Amino acid sequence: MHAEIIAVGSELTTGEKLDTNSQWLSLALADAGISVRSHLTVADDLEAMVDALRSLAARSELLIVSGGLGPTLDDLTRQALAVLTGGELVLHEPSLEHIREMFARRARPMPERNVIQAMFPAGSTPLPNARGTAPGIWMEWQSPGCTTACRIAALPGVPSELKEMFHREVLPRLGGGARVIRRRRINCFGAGESAVEDLLGELTARGRDPEIGITAHEATITLRIVAVGRTEAECREKLERAATEIRSRLGGLVFGEEDDELEHVVVRQLLAAACTLATAESGTGGLLAHRLTQVMGFRGCYRGGVIVPDDRAKMTLLDVPPDVLAANGPLSAETARAMAEGCRRRFGTDYALAVTECPEPLKGSDPFAGHSSAQVLYRSPAKGSDPVHEPIAWVALAGPRGVSVEEERLAGDPAILRSRIAKSALNRLRLDLLRGE
Repeated sequence: MHAEIIAVGSELTTGEKLDTNSQWLSLALADAGISVRSHLTVADDLEAMVDALRSLAARSELLIVSGGLGPTLDDLTRQALAVLTGGELVLHEPSLEHIREMFARRARPMPERNVIQAMFPAGSTPLPNARGTAPGIWMEWQSPGCTTACRIAALPGVPSELKEMFHREVLPRLGGGARVIRRRRINCFGAGESAVEDLLGELTARGRDPEIGITAHEATITLRIVAVGRTEAECREKLERAATEIRSRLGGLVFGEEDDELEHVVVRQLLAAACTLATAESGTGGLLAHRLTQVMGFRGCYRGGVIVPDDRAKMTLLDVPPDVLAANGPLSAETARAMAEGCRRRFGTDYALAVTECPEPLKGSDPFAGHSSAQVLYRSPAKGSDPVHEPIAWVALAGPRGVSVEEERLAGDPAILRSRIAKSALNRLRLDLLRGE
């Protein structure tokens, strides 16, 4: 069985809100063995909605519509369904009574306009809404020339109501697909998207089972494995086989799975090794500390951090020698080393991570910043330095085996430079902890 999804709402087509309902529905349908072929977003326009319904219902076995079931004048899903089927809207008294009861429980008078929510296309079935006033709609429609009818479910746009109604009212009507679809995500850091694809070779070829796709977000590469089979066990076996091969080919680039971020892995490593960490940040402005303190159990290994935005702060909080700063400037390997050493002494930790300043984009240097980063000019924090195209920062890691300092080249979207450098710092610690196991 194949499905298609329509998300209704001008707030979606204008970009004011994101369509998270379609994403959730696709995952829920896949769990039931039903693959989704397309997502379509339509504004609150009756003609456009009817055209979309007619087109997708003519080629699909299942069509799910989210949104447009409220009481306001721009909620047009029920009217569009009535136009599609050539019928009228009919009042459903039990649904109207439910809506009245909902308002009564909230000690509020029901506006007359809410009566429209109890109106349904002739021949359709109301879907009870346990969490709101907008019932859903279940119906079938057979396009002229088609041999089978399309099943259509219209659900409220409120996510909590949509999810409850899907599980309680829609899923039992579907009976599941003939296939089982299962997914797995593997997360990598330390190489670009194309480099990872080269290492994976034929594993990412289209049409393979399991299928492996690649996405990138702020320098984290996620491999999405989708397996299709007759049973749950068959899918799990395919996923495990693919994951093992991926880890074999990518080695230390792989840091975790599913919702793992680098900070989750680092905290787990530190706790397992009974080691402690502190941080000193200039260019990342506290982002390292923020990421680490979002991880459950961080207090067992993270002792704290300091933000040192200028030379005075480095000298005062980290005891960075003035002559090091005078001779090398704030953006240098020597300064990064001194920051990491001073941070480790100050907090008395096993490890310390330090990040120097990051150059900032010059205002107005690129009208398309983030799209053509080679045109962006950056201002170095060092006085008198010339603007540069490719920014760098220095990351230092002080630990039981000494201090290592590495240059980080930050080509790419200027908007994510801080996130990338924070991840790079965490990744250096992750790899060092792996080597020490």
